[in-house]
Amino acid sequence: MRALVTGGGGFVGLAICKALIERGDEAIAMDISISPELQRLSDQHLGLSVRPCDMTNGDDVTQIFEKDQPTVVIHCAAVVGVMMSLSNPANVFRINLEGTINLFEAMGRFDVKRMIHISSEENYGEFESDLITEDHPQYPLYSYGISKVAAEHLGRTYKLIHGLECINLRTSWVYGPDFPRKRVPCNLLEGAVSGEAVHVPFGAESKIDHTYIDDLVYGVIRALDCQNHLFDAYHIASGTCPSLNEIVKIIKELVPDADISVGDGIYKHDGKISIPRKGALDCTRARNAFGYVPQFDIKTGLTKYYEYLRVSQN
Repeated sequence: MRALVTGGGGFVGLAICKALIERGDEAIAMDISISPELQRLSDQHLGLSVRPCDMTNGDDVTQIFEKDQPTVVIHCAAVVGVMMSLSNPANVFRINLEGTINLFEAMGRFDVKRMIHISSEENYGEFESDLITEDHPQYPLYSYGISKVAAEHLGRTYKLIHGLECINLRTSWVYGPDFPRKRVPCNLLEGAVSGEAVHVPFGAESKIDHTYIDDLVYGVIRALDCQNHLFDAYHIASGTCPSLNEIVKIIKELVPDADISVGDGIYKHDGKISIPRKGALDCTRARNAFGYVPQFDIKTGLTKYYEYLRVSQN
């Protein structure tokens, strides 16, 4: 297949591009700017093309579809995060919705029938229990989550209009090597390995489904290869929700002299905005539909991440 990967230079998009070309597919990485790592990967693999593009520019998106003729779209590009939702909500909606509409319009024009859309647990707002299914009510609190719910609904609109299939993969707090932001658990583990003191002032009680990047990529590929989807939304996560206090204990098992800690209470973005109650995403639907079984609980994921950091520092 020939997959157009939006946000192809980002943390998730780049990992998906690597997986596609490693198995012999073609990937077209579209991003607003081309990172050195993405350019190096393209230089090394004939199966990967890079296309600088602002997806809010409908004409530029159309030109990529016309030139590259993708057979499927894997939509990773988005403005992410609660703090961005608060500091510039208009930009969140402009990129996450206007950009998605431009993709749907181009898909309809060039008869591309399937999109895999990376969605989010932020769709739900406050979790009603420690383990939820895809049928949980969606009451997002911030513009990022609202934009993701709206993008899912837009996919259903374009299914009616153009017969498109938009498969929404709701994931949660993806982490792993080269994660681009200072967020738990990455900052805690990286601080432990480098010898840096990292003390998170709040959050010991917060229980979050942390999804290792390899599991997300595996879930995307499984969903991509599934020919007959009974649903248009699936959870791709670990299916567990360790507390941040438990995560600190695991990291200290890996690095006994680590100078890391997390304070009591609920985790706060930038130490300011308390997160809503979260929990684990039940992945039973994805397992039954296309055989997705997460391979990384938090200990397994942190251990693999630790080995990567230890080797890369030597």
